[in-house]
This record gives sequence, structure tokens and C-alpha cells, in this order.
Amino acid sequence: MVETTFTFHVDEELKAAFDEAAKASDRPGSQLLRDFMREYVARAAHNGWFRAEVEEALKEANDPQLERIPQEKVAASWQARRAELLNQADEQHPSTPSRGADARAQT
Repeated sequence: MVETTFTFHVDEELKAAFDEAAKASDRPGSQLLRDFMREYVARAAHNGWFRAEVEEALKEANDPQLERIPQEKVAASWQARRAELLNQADEQHPSTPSRGADARAQT
């Protein structure tokens, strides 16, 4: 990796406080600044990805062709699937105490 120099102006008091904090953590200020820059670039990349995902989700949610399924229908479908799986478990393991019947009674 080719290195370059980054020069910028900073308030004298801020620089002194930063140097003191860096010294207290036994790390050179230049390393802390490089770490900060890497973290900032990574966060910016993640933010870009996240914003694109949100935009895509909003487009999809606003699509008039999108089939909307009521929550009640989804819940009923999953309850039926759960009951089916519990019945299969009871059939495959009849000698174990039936948790399926107890669980079905709770739904």
C-alpha cells in the first residue's frame, strides 16, 4: 500500500488534548487517526448500503402489484404449520412425553 501525508489544521487546544489522550492510551496519535479514518470509511460504506436497502424496501412496499397478506392470515398459517410439525413429532417419538398436545392446547 502506498502511503501519503495528510495535513490539516486543528485548534491548538484540541491537538494538545488529543496528544494527551493518545499518550494515556499508549498509542501514537497518527495510529488513532488512521483507525478513525478506517472506521469512518467502513461506516460510510455501511450507511450507503443501508440507505439503498431502505430505498428498495420502500419501492417494494409502494408497489401496487405487491400482494398484501393480513397478519391474521399469516398467524393462522403458522399456527397450522406448527400443529402439523408437533403432530409429526408425536408420531415419530410416541414413547416420549407428549409436548405437542400441551403446546397445541396453549395456541
